[in-house]
Order: sequence, then structure tokens, then C-alpha cells
Amino acid sequence: MKHRLFLLDLDDTLLDFQASEREAFARLLRALGHEAPLEAMYRDYQAINQSLWRQFEQGAVSKDALKVQRFQATFALHAPGLDAVQASEHYLDMLAETAVLIDGAAALCEALAALGEVGVITNGVERIQTRRIEAAGLARFMSFVATSEACGHAKPDPRFFQDAVAKARHFDRAHTVIIGDRLDADILGAQRFGIDSCWFNPQGLPGTPDIRPSCEVRRLDAVVPALRGLSRPDAA
Repeated sequence: MKHRLFLLDLDDTLLDFQASEREAFARLLRALGHEAPLEAMYRDYQAINQSLWRQFEQGAVSKDALKVQRFQATFALHAPGLDAVQASEHYLDMLAETAVLIDGAAALCEALAALGEVGVITNGVERIQTRRIEAAGLARFMSFVATSEACGHAKPDPRFFQDAVAKARHFDRAHTVIIGDRLDADILGAQRFGIDSCWFNPQGLPGTPDIRPSCEVRRLDAVVPALRGLSRPDAA
């Protein structure tokens, strides 16, 4: 195995974000006393939230604005009487307590920690992501957590990755790999930063000609074998 520094994306790579998000959203509405059916509101919230995150990654909206605007826009459609600022504060606490592991995540972290240094790289909110890692039982495998909130830049910006590797005990481009589920954030970020990448693609989504992962897997238990394959002299 040539890699010694493993940079792991968190949401939808190690933790099932959709399951965690839906549970936290339902708890939030109950806490706010909103009893209307969840599905339509949650579906709109997801679309609004994803759009705002894309804007954040492009530098078009701040993290603080994103946290509140997603609820302002959702409540404008479904529950105008609810307070978006209050909802944002409660939701982050509820999300921090909710961590649903993707199959094989703990075993992967344990295996990689035995091979080198493991760090989490995430565009999420620092205090929330740190608490979710702890709630999932993964903190013992992690050397550091790098967040866009602390850095001031988001994946795939190379400045985010420069900040992340600065937290590592030792960094060598040739011995570093990113493992993540998003081509446009994790894999493109690795490509721009000049390091290897492993695309976790459980749904078998099509790739793009301009973003090329070093390897691709459908299951987390295939990550270590795939990385070992990159270590062979004849690997592409």
C-alpha cells in the first residue's frame, strides 16, 4: 500500500446523510409544534438545501446565510408562522445527535487507521460534524477533522485541501488519497490538488470525461483492495 494519508469525506461516504437529515428534520418539526405531513415539506427543504450548498461551494452564499435561508425558503412555502432562525439553531443540535453509518464505514476507518493516518474532510459545520463523528463511534480512528467552516474555503477549492493536509502529521502528495462520493467536490478537488482519489459510487452513476478518479468502488469494503491495486507497479 503506497498511501499513508487517507482523507475521508463524511456525508454519504461514511455517514448516511439522507437518513440522518430526515430524522433530524422530523424531530425539528415536532419540537416546533408543527404537525402537518412531513413529506412535501422535507422534499422541498432538500431541494432548497442542495441548491444553497452548491452556491456555497461556488462562493455565492456564506455558511451563516445558508443555515437560515434554507428554512426561510421552506417555511415560506409550507409554514409561514415558523421562525427560521430558531429552526436553524435547533436543527443543528438535532443533526449533531443523529449519525447513521453506511455499511462498512467503521471497518474501513479501522483498516485505514492501521495503515496510516486518517482525516475527515467535510464541507459541513465544524461543531456538528465533530459531534456526529463522535456519535457514530468513528472519532477514535481520526487524527483530525478539516471543515470548510474553519478553513473559509470549500471543496473542491485547492485551498481547502491545503488547509486539510496541514493538519496531518506528515503529508506527501504521492502517498495521499481522498475517498469520497462526490465527483464535483471530492474527486475534482483531488484532481486539482494533485493527489489520488477513490470514488465511492454505490449507485453506479456515470462519470464525466473531465473528472477522473484514480479508482472507483461500489462498496466500502472494496476501498482497501482498490487502493492496493493503485500501489502495483503496473497500475494505471
